[in-house]
Amino acid sequence: MKKIVFAILATFILGHVEAKKVKFSVDMTGQTKSSFGIHVMGDFQAAAGYGADWTSNTCLMVQDASDTNIYHFGVDIPAFAKYEYKFINGDQTYEVEIVPIESQVGYNFIDNRWIYIDSLDSDTTELQPFVFGGNASAGMNMIRFLVDMTNETVSPNGVHVAGSFQFTNPQTDRMYSFGNNVYEIINYMSLGNYTYKFYNGNTLANTEIVPSSCATAGDRTINLSADIVLQKICFSGCSTCYPTLVDNENFVDQNNNIYPNPFKTDAIVEFMDNSQYHHIAITDIFGRQVRKELNIQSQTYKIERGNLSKGVYNIIFENAKGKRNSQKLIVD
Repeated sequence: MKKIVFAILATFILGHVEAKKVKFSVDMTGQTKSSFGIHVMGDFQAAAGYGADWTSNTCLMVQDASDTNIYHFGVDIPAFAKYEYKFINGDQTYEVEIVPIESQVGYNFIDNRWIYIDSLDSDTTELQPFVFGGNASAGMNMIRFLVDMTNETVSPNGVHVAGSFQFTNPQTDRMYSFGNNVYEIINYMSLGNYTYKFYNGNTLANTEIVPSSCATAGDRTINLSADIVLQKICFSGCSTCYPTLVDNENFVDQNNNIYPNPFKTDAIVEFMDNSQYHHIAITDIFGRQVRKELNIQSQTYKIERGNLSKGVYNIIFENAKGKRNSQKLIVD
């Protein structure tokens, strides 16, 4: 009997040894807030004990005591893992936000927010209160760093970025790879000039050597003037490694025309960039691809409702130059 109790306790302890406290936050300023509350959903829910992942009505956020536009939700989830999530103005999946393309997972047209939890510190990782449907919190801007480690043997301590935006500490900002040896992280800063470097490990000794042709006093530099996804750079290089791998930085601001939107039976897409051809993908609110059309040669394309149920979708465009954009698509 004692052995059985010990085994149960051991399983419980081991199952929670990597738990990390994480606090999600969202800023609903300018939104008409649902009477059913503000929720968050993602692939963290099962691990945190809130039912199945991507359930829209189980993670009710709590209104901030000092700012009634800010909502929070805290969980204990395993560390050393990447999580995807979205905020919901209400408790139904069709009330989900549309995440800006700069902040999306991006690869394979997945349009969720994401974060990598890399610490078991006893404090709580407090995510900034993102503006609902925005890239960052009010008054801040996002910057997405990407480094190509194709020519390196990656340290078991991970790949990091450090610079003047965080006291040049190579231990705090661990980057995550979605594949093909490209590592990335999204940070949030005020507008201004910053220096930074990438680190193959988590100590100052693991720093890259930035070539003089793209360095200022040995550092990389950026003038942050808007939300930005930086060009993918080879570790210790000034351009991407050979061969060119994942292209997630090729975003374009120009929207295409979609009418009518919302639509009941079909909608017309009018491409506005005069590209030779376009690819499109339609994803549901979970980021799952539900339809894809490649090599559209004409400047217009008809989206037929078909098996699309009523709700909100994301339509992602890619032109012949690899430039991407996304827009909300609503089926009525």
